[in-house]
Amino acid sequence: MQPATLCYLLRPDDEEVLLIRKKRGLGEGNYLGPGGKVEEDETPRECVVREVEEEIGVTPRAPEKVGEFEFVFGESSEMFVHVFRAEEFDGTPEESPEADPEWFDYGALPYDQMWEDDRYWMPHLLDGETFAGEFVFGEDGDELLEWEVETGVREVDAATEF
Repeated sequence: MQPATLCYLLRPDDEEVLLIRKKRGLGEGNYLGPGGKVEEDETPRECVVREVEEEIGVTPRAPEKVGEFEFVFGESSEMFVHVFRAEEFDGTPEESPEADPEWFDYGALPYDQMWEDDRYWMPHLLDGETFAGEFVFGEDGDELLEWEVETGVREVDAATEF
């Protein structure tokens, strides 16, 4: 199973979250948080900082792990995702060959242009809750067949991973 990360940059005073429109790869055309595959020699936290820098030219400061998911496509577990949020970051989000960043109001997320599972856990991320879940998609990854999200699963220490 491939470990991966997602990071959501937040401007809580304005109730805005940064999403990217993915330009290539898994999820192409969808809005989601920047992130990617964890490399062999890095922690999920190191990965999320590297991926956000590569995709939108921003460095998240003290990203906080708030969730984790297992994604199943058909019969096989494909991906284990570590979800982070960051309220402080350096730089201005910029478009890259991989991503086109855009700020959205918490109450106006484009769920119809996001992965189907996002509507079940994203409100918990925006509320500052911790969560864990499993999402089962059909073989092609287009249809969400089953899902489960549990909130308040662990106390999260900024210095450790779940």
